[in-house]
Amino acid sequence: MTTDPILPGSTIGVFGSGQLGRMLALAARAMGYRIHTFSPEHGSPTGQVADREVCAAYDDLDAVRDFVRHVHVVTFEFENVAAAVAEIAAEAGVPVRPGGRVLHTTQQRIREKQFLAAAGLPVTPFVPIPAGDRDAAHELLAALERIGYPAILKTAAFGYDGKGQARIAGPEDALAAWQSIGHQDAILEAQVDFEREVSVVAARGSDGDFAHWGVIENSHVDHILDVSVAPAPVSERLAAEAVELAHAVLAQLDVIGVLCVEMFVDRRECLLINELAPRPHNSGHLTIDASVTSQFEQQLRAICGLPLGSTELLRPAAMANLLGDLWAGGEPDWAAACALRDVKLHLYGKQAARKGRKMGHLTALAGTIGDARELVLAARARLAQG
Repeated sequence: MTTDPILPGSTIGVFGSGQLGRMLALAARAMGYRIHTFSPEHGSPTGQVADREVCAAYDDLDAVRDFVRHVHVVTFEFENVAAAVAEIAAEAGVPVRPGGRVLHTTQQRIREKQFLAAAGLPVTPFVPIPAGDRDAAHELLAALERIGYPAILKTAAFGYDGKGQARIAGPEDALAAWQSIGHQDAILEAQVDFEREVSVVAARGSDGDFAHWGVIENSHVDHILDVSVAPAPVSERLAAEAVELAHAVLAQLDVIGVLCVEMFVDRRECLLINELAPRPHNSGHLTIDASVTSQFEQQLRAICGLPLGSTELLRPAAMANLLGDLWAGGEPDWAAACALRDVKLHLYGKQAARKGRKMGHLTALAGTIGDARELVLAARARLAQG
């Protein structure tokens, strides 16, 4: 496998075709690269701006083999892609970045938590609950005795934005929680009494160079990210520790590309790693407008073996997600939001607006994070006033 830089004019192969792939494609086009995308969907957010859109199932390995023959590097827009995809690309001599090991580890919560614990990194107390165990329900009750109440039962795979999760307040909730996740392989985690949720979006180059955008504070509504602000209002000590943890994760996994480390800050001002996302992340969308180099350009630089760009934050920033709920009363009033001059609008090209579906985001820049938050929330409120 070549270690030479993959230069502009080359073709980037993206597995997955949502908004993350779309924003990567736009960054790639700005730098003179071509984009091919592979997913089961036609006319997708990424496909609308890609040079080539291949529509096939991820387990259609013949289609995967044909796809990788036409690209110079493979990356992923989301982690729930069969590990065989990475293996096929590697066998064809096409660089896979981040690599198959990263994908294998982060696409399944039990493997992810076990990796973090084995690396000595701080995580919430957890117990794996394998569905194959004939007495899985009994194992869940035994695990609850160890973990304590309240606890969160999560599916081991294919969970995001709160999907595949059930809160267990007491023993009487255990059976219903187990049934609600479909008796799948699961992981039981202690519910953290946290003071805030933060993330560190970071990048690692093929030469081991490390870059990050500092600590970002995240607020959720119904388990879906609602607002992110940067820089997070945390102490210098906590910020340094969070970045150090992110650096350790990327180094231990030998990541080439962008990865987000989601963390809890508990009431004692201690950090606990919640989840990993081996790709650009929703909380990092504000870097498009607020940083010298966005997380998407950085992903491109990293996977192509180019030097990483500056992550300097130009001004304090806040990002607010735009969910399909905003369309309930008709088309949002885009002009009203855009009338606020320090606000930027990003829409993802999704045709159907559904409740809870991420349709776009707003970013606001201001002199302080408080002002940026107020501005982005005011802009979002204007969308529904028409």
